[in-house]
Amino acid sequence: MRIGLLGGSFNPVHNGHLAIARQALAVLGLDRVLFIPTSYPPHKPNGSLAPAEDRYEMIRLAIASDPSLAISDVEIRRPGKSYSIDTIRLLRQEYGPQTQLFFLIGLDAFLDFPSWREPRTLLELCPFVVISRPGLSFQSLSTVTLLPPIPQSRLADLDAGRISRLDVPLGTQCLTCLQLPPCAISASDTRLRIRGGLLVANLLPPSVESYILQHHLYQEDRDRTNS
Repeated sequence: MRIGLLGGSFNPVHNGHLAIARQALAVLGLDRVLFIPTSYPPHKPNGSLAPAEDRYEMIRLAIASDPSLAISDVEIRRPGKSYSIDTIRLLRQEYGPQTQLFFLIGLDAFLDFPSWREPRTLLELCPFVVISRPGLSFQSLSTVTLLPPIPQSRLADLDAGRISRLDVPLGTQCLTCLQLPPCAISASDTRLRIRGGLLVANLLPPSVESYILQHHLYQEDRDRTNS
């Protein structure tokens, strides 16, 4: 089994997340992508974070019809802040050595990777797949001190779309850089639209939009204005 791990707050899960998961499945030849909603992200403020149970349920609804996508509550059921090093160790135990895990991460998040807990150990536990993000350049990876030197010309080829994938040996593992089709959807913009009462039908799966409206999520500002 080859399983991609896609972690995040998913606040809320949107069509961009689903597109990234399905593109990674195809490009990397994965058997499954596992969504891992975090309980308390250590690198994000929790001011607008929906309850973990709601974010989990929205993912479950969003992927219900796609057997190649799955969800894990490994971080939600663990008390306190969620650290990736703990999650990877737990999942390696759970799936065993016959399963290859791939850590899928956006370029924006990976640029902060040296500040994570035990980053060097993390890079030794499983391959990392760094996925392009709108407005960011793969050439910025040169600022990540934990990585070996990567030829700027190859990173420039990625940024320009001359190549769509670059594999970088990393000790016993590998770092893969993927240039995927850009997706302009963001969770923060989606929340703003919901608060403003604007349409989000093209941003969210219908089941997720219905859940948000039914449970009055992300509408705090609108509720205060109307009260």
